[in-house]
Amino acid sequence: MSGPQSEGWAGKRYENIMDTWYRTRREDFFDGVGPDVTSDFFHRFEEDFRRMKEAGVHSFRTSVQWTRLIADFETGKPDAQGVAFYRSMIEAAKKNGIELVLNLHHFDMPTILFERYGGWESRHVVELFAKFAKTAFECFGNDVRFWTTFNEPMVIVDGGYLYGYHYPGLKGEGRRGVQVLYHLCLASAMAVEQYRKLGLKGKIGLIVNVTPAYSKSNGEADQNAARFFDWFHWRSFLDVSILGRFPEELVDVLRRDGVLWNAKEEDEALLMANRIDFAGINYYHPTRVQAPDSITETGWLPDRYYAHYDWPQKRVNASKNWEIFPRALYDVAMAMKTLYPDTPWFVSECGIGVHDEERFRDPEGVIDDAYRIAFFEEHLEWLHQAIQEGADCFGFHVWAALDCWSWNNAYRNRYGLIEVDLSDQRRTMKRSGTWYRKVSMRNGLEK
Repeated sequence: MSGPQSEGWAGKRYENIMDTWYRTRREDFFDGVGPDVTSDFFHRFEEDFRRMKEAGVHSFRTSVQWTRLIADFETGKPDAQGVAFYRSMIEAAKKNGIELVLNLHHFDMPTILFERYGGWESRHVVELFAKFAKTAFECFGNDVRFWTTFNEPMVIVDGGYLYGYHYPGLKGEGRRGVQVLYHLCLASAMAVEQYRKLGLKGKIGLIVNVTPAYSKSNGEADQNAARFFDWFHWRSFLDVSILGRFPEELVDVLRRDGVLWNAKEEDEALLMANRIDFAGINYYHPTRVQAPDSITETGWLPDRYYAHYDWPQKRVNASKNWEIFPRALYDVAMAMKTLYPDTPWFVSECGIGVHDEERFRDPEGVIDDAYRIAFFEEHLEWLHQAIQEGADCFGFHVWAALDCWSWNNAYRNRYGLIEVDLSDQRRTMKRSGTWYRKVSMRNGLEK
């Protein structure tokens, strides 16, 4: 989960853009539910870690909220109450034998930095993020061994600038989106630089959502469409973070189209010198693409080079309209082995969201989510095969340990091993939580 999705905004000094979006346009959020309370992890983290332990969860990812930890964004000075909260949370995780993976940014740009400087369009904000990262490392770097800089940075580009489904909800701003993509990569490298300067003994990485592209045919045009989709949507972040350089083919296209980012001469060396130790891969579904009928000449968007198509044989999660294709996790693992053979990685998110889970409540009052168990079993079987074939995958995080707030979709779909009742915040283990505990204890599926 992440801080914005679990903590609620209690005790925060500043708003992030999701807080502001909810405060000003509650009608955009499913059932009007926003980040004011969410799962109330801020007050219930001790109980939640006990529940996670009961479910066999050994490792948990959350994020440090920029708007909670920092008192002065320009200097990076910490907020004493924010520091105290995160220290207490870290201690509670340790007490329950849970290894934390702390992420620095999960779609939660401070509103004041967005309004004052333009958010990730500003290089100054990139530098302020590095100050925030340094403060987080200084405060908690000796207590947390695994850090990540960003979760799903492409969502910031896609949702905020290209297709309008995340704040600020812009559409068709391809040139600005490409600059944001570059600044996110630069910010990640600067955070890695700060981590290494402090001589900390842990590891630092980046989490990327991978929706691997499958082409409609083996024809050259369809294959090229799939390649460009992968270059832009996930290899852009992984190549530069692991190899120290962007895909040459992507750079060539962006330069030819006149939308290549603005950079400083010294950036190249900074990106090369500050590569990540490990990667997190969020996988939910694949992407099916074909060659576009024509290239639009008005504005620039990446989908000028590919078009989506509907695969007739697909299985679909009707609650989300996402294709269920477990085999793709194997293919992603093999791609990681081929493209980045020296970089270990883990599945940082994988799960299924289902609407109105109350309809699956059994006579004992427990959510009987057999569909979630089946989903995980299929994906774990394919991942196991990939590991047997040499994939350097060291872990698997389900999404999610508890039902959590999902941005403007709120609690429309539930993802957790543990149910959260919004009326009283009561926690109840689902059948999948009991199943997961058995899998965790035996470190494998039952045959």
